[in-house]
Amino acid sequence: MKIKALQIAGTGAVSMTEVEKPVPGAGEILLRIRYVGFCGSDLNTYMGRNPMVKMPVIPGHEVGAVIEHAAEGVPSEFTEGMNVTVNPYTSCGKCASCRNGRPNACEHNETLGVQRNGSMQEYLVLPWNKVIPAQDLSLKECALIEPMSVGFHAVSRGQVTDIDTVVVIGCGMVGLGAVIRASLRGAEVVAVDIDDEKLEIARRLGARHTVNSRKEDTVQRVREITGGYMADVVIEAVGSPATYVTAVDAVSFTGRVVCIGYAKSEVSFQTKYFVQKELDIRGSRNALPEDFRAVIRYLRNSDCPTDRLISGIVRPEEAGEALRGWSENPGKVFRILVEF
Repeated sequence: MKIKALQIAGTGAVSMTEVEKPVPGAGEILLRIRYVGFCGSDLNTYMGRNPMVKMPVIPGHEVGAVIEHAAEGVPSEFTEGMNVTVNPYTSCGKCASCRNGRPNACEHNETLGVQRNGSMQEYLVLPWNKVIPAQDLSLKECALIEPMSVGFHAVSRGQVTDIDTVVVIGCGMVGLGAVIRASLRGAEVVAVDIDDEKLEIARRLGARHTVNSRKEDTVQRVREITGGYMADVVIEAVGSPATYVTAVDAVSFTGRVVCIGYAKSEVSFQTKYFVQKELDIRGSRNALPEDFRAVIRYLRNSDCPTDRLISGIVRPEEAGEALRGWSENPGKVFRILVEF
């Protein structure tokens, strides 16, 4: 049986295709896909800027799905009709990251929709341990869990506590996840972006201060907010040379810089600040199962305005046009969901 799938075959080349409907084996679950979010990596794939992607590819790893069938060997708590999301990463169990208990940074990771075909198709089969029950969350909310969990993980990497001032540069979905998690930990959060609407949402989600970096000098504003001490933690969630440099400039002496975004070109630093400030500069990649659980608990117990985080819902046949529009005005989009 053939099913519909969305495929990116090259720069700007998006089309519908057909693939065989997957069949679950022992220990696997067949998912009926309902909503999939486009993320920054999908946009970069569309624009020909994703160095990790294997083309052509079925994109998508931010999933809201329903369990269609649980095969033999799947634990009984996974029941048909259950709303779920998925952990879209793989881990080899043998590399240094896996041996050190950090499978999210597996050297040989293959993320759905990047190094392997993703979830923008009508059905998907995964091992049961990659399927995450979402309790009473809606299917749309399920599609927001993964990007938020990446932001939650960055806050853990920064070891944020209630005595920290945390600057989050970039208030897309991942950055907002960092704003939420840092705020939940009791930190004083400064949100930085170039879009006032995103900053207003960041303030609603816990940021105490906001800085429009298009209109204000970010480093100077952080200096004013902190009384000259600068930020204990800066989380870079944009991925541009300018914001990487700003992160190092805005962090305090002995502070922590957490990098989520991939810069698409080389970044020039005054490396003396690395030494003079005795900085901890840390990468943050993907998320761990506990980050997914924390996001689910947050969404269940908060009044997060999830409708405002969904910029649009399109059919698969409209996805190419949606990506084109996003590429022309990237600052105005939180998440575009594709509905199957």
